[in-house]
Amino acid sequence: MKAKITATARYLPKRTLSNQDLEKMVDTSDEWIRSRTGIEKRHLVAEGEATSDMGKKIADQLLASSGKSAEEIDLILVATSTPDYLVVSTAAMVQDKINAVNAWGFDIVAACTGFIYAMETGAKMIESGKYKNVIVIGADTMSSIINYADRNTCIIFGDGGGGVLLEPSDNDIGVLDSILYTDGSGSKYLNVPAGGSVQPASKDTIDKKMHYVIQDGKTVFKFAVKNMADVSKEIIDKNGLKGDDISLFIPHQANKRIIDATAKRCGLHEDQVFVNINRYGNTTAGTIPIAIDEAVEMSRLAKDDLLLLAAFGGGFTWGSMLIRWGNV
Repeated sequence: MKAKITATARYLPKRTLSNQDLEKMVDTSDEWIRSRTGIEKRHLVAEGEATSDMGKKIADQLLASSGKSAEEIDLILVATSTPDYLVVSTAAMVQDKINAVNAWGFDIVAACTGFIYAMETGAKMIESGKYKNVIVIGADTMSSIINYADRNTCIIFGDGGGGVLLEPSDNDIGVLDSILYTDGSGSKYLNVPAGGSVQPASKDTIDKKMHYVIQDGKTVFKFAVKNMADVSKEIIDKNGLKGDDISLFIPHQANKRIIDATAKRCGLHEDQVFVNINRYGNTTAGTIPIAIDEAVEMSRLAKDDLLLLAAFGGGFTWGSMLIRWGNV
């Protein structure tokens, strides 16, 4: 038994922040941002809008498009680095908001690789035979942890998310393989220093702006280019494939230069690679599921197509996944 995707969804808040807007906030320029990241604008949540609110909208779409009722959902997985609360999982908040009374759930924290980690977890739950309907969501409210006076980070991130419904497949359609990695020694290069048990919130941590994302951009870029490219090539080789066998490659949308380097390493042509970073920036765990839903809407995926996913994120975390597409 395999786990197949039977519905897709995405949600982007209405409010946007363009490069021109950022020019008025920090010492940067539209040309500089575009040339180094490929980003033109990003979306930001409305006041009072949280990650679970985005998750509810995504889950509602999945239920509507699949024809499932909330009562039929067995499990809800939410990949996020920006939960509503520290103690209560965002998955629990989504479960309550959609009234999925028969579902249990939990959050997965793996930064930008979170959605692939959650997909692997959901797929294995399906393969166990115990669960039939699993919602997997990747969503982040990055604006809640970004310092908009720090030009190294504020130009990169946006808010948004997407998700899929996983169901059992009795043929070769579905998740075929995955390769996942973690290297905790990289945590010092991309992190939010305070707010956890190491540095509990205090007046000092707030005054020092330690509750915002900090990033050593050069180090993260170097690791991301190498590891996302390597793990993508690794899963292609492991499954006896070549670049031409991949119908569509959906990489984590962190930086256009990282995407281009990964595609080149795997022998992929431009028309095989899905890119939307220009419109949304880096939505962390949300980038891949947003792109999957857009690809479906644009008819970029057909039955039996091979879909390759890959991501790299803080932690460090990175991974790839190979999916044979069905009728969605």
